[in-house]
Amino acid sequence: MRVINRLTLLTAAAAFAVSTAAQAAPVFINILTGGTSGVYYPIGVGLSQIYSDGIPGVKTSVQATKASVENLNLLQAGRGELALALADSVADAKNGVEDAGFKAPLTKLRAIGGAYPNYIQIVASQESGIKTLADLKGKTISVGAPKSGTELNARAIFKAAGLTYEDMGKVQYLPFAESVELIKNRQLDATLQSSGLGMAAIRDLSSVMPLNYVAVPADVVSKIGNPAYQSAMIPANTYDGQPEAVPTVAITNILVTRADVPDDVAYEMTRLMFENLTRLGNAHSAAKDIKLESASKNLPIPLHPGAERYYKEKAAL
Repeated sequence: MRVINRLTLLTAAAAFAVSTAAQAAPVFINILTGGTSGVYYPIGVGLSQIYSDGIPGVKTSVQATKASVENLNLLQAGRGELALALADSVADAKNGVEDAGFKAPLTKLRAIGGAYPNYIQIVASQESGIKTLADLKGKTISVGAPKSGTELNARAIFKAAGLTYEDMGKVQYLPFAESVELIKNRQLDATLQSSGLGMAAIRDLSSVMPLNYVAVPADVVSKIGNPAYQSAMIPANTYDGQPEAVPTVAITNILVTRADVPDDVAYEMTRLMFENLTRLGNAHSAAKDIKLESASKNLPIPLHPGAERYYKEKAAL
C-alpha cells in the first residue's frame, strides 16, 4: 500500500512539475515586417511593445524583411508568429502561385484581421519629366525587391496600363530607402512604392527635391481585374510639394499568423491590438485606418480561431 501511495505521489509530483514548467515557458512572438524605411516596420515595433506590456512572460522580436512574400514563406516555415502582408500576396500564397513567389500552396496561414490599406505611390524627380504612367517609357524606375508584394503590384498596374518592363529604360529591384537615395543622386528617375500613406522614404525625398506624383487613373485600376485592387486617393499635402490629391490604387494589408499558434496567443494578439489602436497609431499614422468593424471581412484566408473568438465577443464577425 505504501509503495502504491509513493508511486501515486511521485506521479502527481511529476505531473505538477510538467504543468509548472509549461506555465513558466515563455511565449515567443516574432513579428515579420518589411524594410526599416517603410510602414510595416514601425507598426511591427508598436505591436511588439504592446504585446510585451500586455502578455505576461512574452518575448517579442521584430524582424526586418523584404515584406509580403518573404513574410508569408517565413510563416509557413514556422519562423514567425505574426506578419504583415498585402491581400493579393496572401491570396497568391494560399493558391501557390509560383510566379508570385510561392512554390506550393501555403496551408498554415491564418488571419488575425485586415489592417490598413497600402497605397501605390509613384514618385519621380521633376527634372525627369515624368507626369503620367505613359511617361515612364524609356525611363529608369525601381519597383521593389523581385517578387515582393510591391513588385507584384507594379507588374499588375503596368500591365493594366499597357506597359511592360521592356518599355522602361531600366528597371531596378530595390528597397524603398535605396530607391530614394538613387533618385537624390540622379541615378534613378522614379520609384513605385506600395505602402501606407506618409511613409518615411517619400517624406525624406520630398523634403530635399521637387517631385512629380504620378496618378494611377480609375480606368487603369478597373483593368487590373482583381478585387483586391481598389481606386483610392492620396490626399493633398500628404507630402511636401503635393498640393493636390493624387488618384491611385489601394490594396488592403492583412495581419497573418500560423494555424499552430495557440488560440489564446492569437486571441491576445488580436485583443491587445484593437484595445491599443491609439497607441499603435502613434507608432505610425497608417495604423489609424485599422477598423474593428471591417477587420474580419473579405479575407482571402480563414481567421485563426483565437482571432475569431475575439470578433465574436465584439459582435464584429
